[in-house]
Amino acid sequence: MSSALHPKGLALLNNARLNKGTAFTQEERRLYGLEGLLPTQVESLDRQVERIHRHLDAKDSNLDRYIYLSGLRDQNETLFYRVLMSNPARFVPIVYAPTLAAVCQQFSHIYRRPRGMYISLDMRGRIRDVLENWPARDVQFLCVTTGGRILGLGDIGVNGMGIPIGKLDLYTACGAVPPAVLLPVQLDIGTTNSALRADPLYLGLRREPPPAHELDGFVEEFVQAVQDIFPHACLHFEDWKGTDAIRYLEKYRNRVLCYNDDIQGTAAVTLAGLISALEIKGEPLAAQRFLFLGAGSSGLGIADMLVSAMRQEGLSEQAAIERITLMDAGGLLETSRTDLAPQQARFAKNMPATDSLPDVVDAVRPSVLIGVSTAGGAFTRPVVEAMARITERPILFALSLPETNAECTAEQAYEWSKGRALFAAGLQFPEVTLHGHSFYPGQANNFYIFPALGLAVYATRPKLMTDDVVIESARALAGQVGATARERGRLYPPQDDILDVCVTSAARIAEYIFDRGMATVDRPTDIRAWIEGLTYRPHYET
Repeated sequence: MSSALHPKGLALLNNARLNKGTAFTQEERRLYGLEGLLPTQVESLDRQVERIHRHLDAKDSNLDRYIYLSGLRDQNETLFYRVLMSNPARFVPIVYAPTLAAVCQQFSHIYRRPRGMYISLDMRGRIRDVLENWPARDVQFLCVTTGGRILGLGDIGVNGMGIPIGKLDLYTACGAVPPAVLLPVQLDIGTTNSALRADPLYLGLRREPPPAHELDGFVEEFVQAVQDIFPHACLHFEDWKGTDAIRYLEKYRNRVLCYNDDIQGTAAVTLAGLISALEIKGEPLAAQRFLFLGAGSSGLGIADMLVSAMRQEGLSEQAAIERITLMDAGGLLETSRTDLAPQQARFAKNMPATDSLPDVVDAVRPSVLIGVSTAGGAFTRPVVEAMARITERPILFALSLPETNAECTAEQAYEWSKGRALFAAGLQFPEVTLHGHSFYPGQANNFYIFPALGLAVYATRPKLMTDDVVIESARALAGQVGATARERGRLYPPQDDILDVCVTSAARIAEYIFDRGMATVDRPTDIRAWIEGLTYRPHYET
């Protein structure tokens, strides 16, 4: 951009994408009318990062740090991402889970400035025109939510906008996808949460969500408008009500480039952890027996992906299904139940009705127990001890968020299994020391998956996202857990190296996409180098 067209003065300092703050050189300050508007000292980006770290250290809580970082993003995007990428292990839990649970609960109360787009039911018939208000056209990803099922908090309407914002921050911080191509979107369809509707500070529609047929028409208009305005974009569905999440993924997955992180991302990161655990056990996936506590969109997504992965290992679809048993709030998914959705009925077993997890463990004798129930503490001592009797190295995944919803803690899993459990949770539990031995709980968190998938899709621009591509992302992640790490019980790579992990995964995913003729760009000679060349690096342009 020529200096004549470049924003100047306060307009430049208020442009988050172009602002350098105290890093503007003396020449730039003269050229762009910034003299007198900034302190005298010209600082490097690294010095600015040092100051931000000091500011954050002085904050009392991660919620306060989130609010501060949100303000930083609005002022100086480059500095914001440089801070996040300087220490992902520290900052991911602040801008993403678990802090996002508190953020979303208070979103309308802590709201500062607009970010992303809010598309409400009142805009029906003109959604295409509304999307044209977004100033950029090269949008590659829209992370879209209705706020219908947020982090175990239920339906929180537009307060759920914190999730698309946080997810896309991690596309960049962990996957180096350029922030300019990302767009968070809230579909405001109302909320079933009466307390929110009565809150005078609530920022969304104060009405109940519409019936399914009306919602379907609204979503269809939105999807078609996206195809018109952002024709190369991938729709990332996030935190929709379970039945809606399943229905819309099935409706659109073969029509447009789309992906549901709650269903496919959770499934992929779980599969990656299982692959690592089974490397430790020296057993194939197809030889396991799986029991799920939780049969909503996440549980069904994991189960469906396990079926696909076991079919890759040679099992028939029916044989794979027979190895998977699910329970939900109504008890065991069994053939006498009349309340099962078709996706659940697929896994129904010809067994007596029961709502007792210990009884089902005794009957099924699983080698893997997966919790996606939000029923905190459901993996009781008798359940874990029974798993340890059934198999020498029980695999226990307590994936529900936030921490109060986790089916058990890492310490409980290791103590009750006498240190034999292979454990992962949806959050990062601290290292556990038991009888002089150290155990390293895994975090089966989607941030290991969706930024890498995003980077691969950004690079290769496929027409569709298939389950096989998502399974490849799981295998790419598991392949980065070395033998020494597995000997220590680690199921995932270190979070400190998350950017390198995601770039490595993205290169493997991209290779898979090219090998199957799904890419719409030319194949490079060196895929890894090509991917690295496309990544976003936070530095100031001269």
